[in-house]
Amino acid sequence: MSARVVGDILQLRTPEQELTTRRMNVMRFGYAFMAVGLVLVKWPVLFHDVRSLPVMEGVVACLLTAMSLLAFLGLRYPVRMLPILLFEVIWKLIWLGTVALPNLIANDLNAEGQSVLFSCSFIVVILAVIPWRYSWRRYVRTPGDAWR
Repeated sequence: MSARVVGDILQLRTPEQELTTRRMNVMRFGYAFMAVGLVLVKWPVLFHDVRSLPVMEGVVACLLTAMSLLAFLGLRYPVRMLPILLFEVIWKLIWLGTVALPNLIANDLNAEGQSVLFSCSFIVVILAVIPWRYSWRRYVRTPGDAWR
């Protein structure tokens, strides 16, 4: 084995070194898209009429506002904040598969559901910016942290 191969094997690479700058900038676009979208849609609700909302709608407004703040943090730390993008994809895909699709098939999707479906359709942007191969290696194939 050459010295270069041994050096490559011994070198520990950080997650940031596994992704190119271009790839991380693509992820930053996804964070910005998510953060700005939530600022435009949810922050006005939070700052103007959150007290008048039903409890669960207020919870959702607060949760999504927090998500937007974490997405802004993803602009600075795109790799470390990757779970935020994954969470965004997972919850929307679950909602689409368990709520929207059955109601669409039954031709029973009300106006509120159609509005959420429209909002969830923007998930295609987030799906496109996630480095899926890296995510698979990092969160599925890599052994987890020790329990003790």
